[in-house]
Amino acid sequence: MNINKLETFITLSNCLSFTEAAEQLYCSQPAVSMQILSLEEDLDTRLFDRIGKKLYLTKQGEQFKPYAEQIVNLLQAAKEHLHQMEDMSSGTLSFGASNFVGVYLLPPLLAQYKEQFPNINISMKITSSQQLTQLLESNSIEFLILSDQIAIDESRFYTATYYQDHLVFIAPPYHPLAQKEVCTLHDLQQETFLMKPDKSATRHFLDQRFQQTGISISSIMEISSLEGIKQGVIHGLGISAVSEFAVKQEIAGGLLVKLPVEDVKFERGIRYIYHKKKHLSPAAREFIKLLDAAPHRSWDQPADFRK
Repeated sequence: MNINKLETFITLSNCLSFTEAAEQLYCSQPAVSMQILSLEEDLDTRLFDRIGKKLYLTKQGEQFKPYAEQIVNLLQAAKEHLHQMEDMSSGTLSFGASNFVGVYLLPPLLAQYKEQFPNINISMKITSSQQLTQLLESNSIEFLILSDQIAIDESRFYTATYYQDHLVFIAPPYHPLAQKEVCTLHDLQQETFLMKPDKSATRHFLDQRFQQTGISISSIMEISSLEGIKQGVIHGLGISAVSEFAVKQEIAGGLLVKLPVEDVKFERGIRYIYHKKKHLSPAAREFIKLLDAAPHRSWDQPADFRK
């Protein structure tokens, strides 16, 4: 078995078309067919079913795909790692981040990193936590940066919290609660809350905290993006609880106000995660050094790159 067969299998499993796979791989359709047939012979199992004019992965093919991706990605990572050991003037920093982290927290650090290593390409994937963990499993990315509300198997993955994110309650400046000197969580119960859908980590965190404080929100409007929530609050659709970091500009510009809610503190940790058995590339290690040196950081455990 060689790496070309695996690359051909992955390409074909993604597009499920011999014609398209051949175009992507810059080879002929018979060449694609021969590679797949040879791989199936190596594995002694069928990886694809042909039903009519359509191509489908078999159950064996579906099970084999993540292993093939891990092998191909691990080889690429090894090549990248070896090259960067000798020369940090080129290469790629590849990682994943949740929407809030990637959009709001990381750009200043990425700018600092780019100033230090201008020739390192940066590939940051911003998507759902479920997809991010799948990318980490397949070695498509080196590490993740996520909320500590996402469950992680710490027997397999190293985690370190580098930032404490403080959530605040926001409203438009003309809202009645914004006119008060002090208000309580109970004052918020009858308001419409703009929140992410119930599958999001932020929503889970807020629901849990409200439950712990004995608060029941009577009206919820679900909006899937943080920007959508902010715009909704600005236009009077309701109030919300969001990261203070994400609304600094809107508060400074007078578009939003922070409600003076007393005796409440909603905080969550932001942490980076990578596989304990993974050898991080020099590019990744340098970026994590910046995370560890970031202001307002805290640690669950000290970073150790000797693993």
